[in-house]
Order: sequence, then C-alpha cells, then structure tokens
Amino acid sequence: MDKARAANMPKDNVKRALDKADGGDTTRYDEVTYEGYGPGGVAVLVHALTDNKNRTSSSVRVAITRHGGTMAGAGAVAYMFNRRGYFVIDREDLDVTEDQMLEAVLEAGAEDLQTSPEAFEIYTDPKDFAAVRDSLEEQGFKFSTSELTMVPQNLTPVPADKVETMQNMIDALEDDDDVQDVYTAADWPDED
Repeated sequence: MDKARAANMPKDNVKRALDKADGGDTTRYDEVTYEGYGPGGVAVLVHALTDNKNRTSSSVRVAITRHGGTMAGAGAVAYMFNRRGYFVIDREDLDVTEDQMLEAVLEAGAEDLQTSPEAFEIYTDPKDFAAVRDSLEEQGFKFSTSELTMVPQNLTPVPADKVETMQNMIDALEDDDDVQDVYTAADWPDED
C-alpha cells in the first residue's frame, strides 16, 4: 500500500490488486517470473501476477525483444539476484551523522548501510525485515522506501548508446498491468 501511495497509483488499480490478493476476485491468478537480458546484455528479472500466463508471457517477450533484448530460460538470470529487505531514509532534515546512523542500523539488526549525500540505504535479510523496520521506526526514523526487493550481485554497465533503449524497455514492462516488479543488474552511466 505504501508503495502504491508513493507512486500515486489510481485507486482502481489498488482496489484490483487488493481484490486479487484477498480472493475477492474469483479469478485464479498465478505468480510468474520471466528472465532475460536487456540491451547490452543486462540481466532482467520480471515478476508478474496474471490470470493468463500466455498473454503475460507474450507481452513480456515483446517488451524485451522490441528493445533489443532476449528472453532467457528459468534460472538463467535469477541466480544473479538476492532477495533483500531494503529501506531508504532521506537525509534531508535529518540531523544524524553517518556514525550515528551506522550504530542505529547495527542495533536494529540490519546487514549493510550505504550512504550518499541524499540518503541512507539499508539492506537486511528478508527474515529480519519486520524487526529491522520496527526497530528503526522506534528510533524515530521515517522511510521514503521500505520493501522486499531483488538486489543484483553484480552490475553490468549499460553502454551509453543503449541507455534510452534500456529505459524504454523497463517502461514498457512496467506499463503491463500484470507486471508487479522489474529488476535489472543495470549500472547506469553517470550523467554529464
């Protein structure tokens, strides 16, 4: 729900997703994962919830191949990602040093802290997600992002001439109503 609100998702889409989740909709839905490579050989993992696997498979295949990518078999890409708990705390209006944040994160039981001038990114084991979230909230921290996600083990540089094509592929996948999440191992070039 928090993710949907943050993305300004229309109420009808949220209601439809909730109906799918709680069984209010009698249609049978299946969770499916598609694997492939985007432009420049970047690993792509797509999670979908569908009532028609053939339709979803076809639309995912079209989105990937139209943008210079290729589909891959089961397991060809999934092993390149780890399931992680992920939190982002914006540094704006936050009076905490990196050392203080590291202490708070370790006390909460998280595994990793990455810092940037804009935010603190915190990673944890999925089984510790709720405990870490609750501990950090009790310490007064507010999250701009709080989710379970797939994190690539290694990043693949996106060639400068493929950046727009790669982004268009991701957009096409995310525009599919059945697609829930799109994960990539993209290492985007710095903007000049």
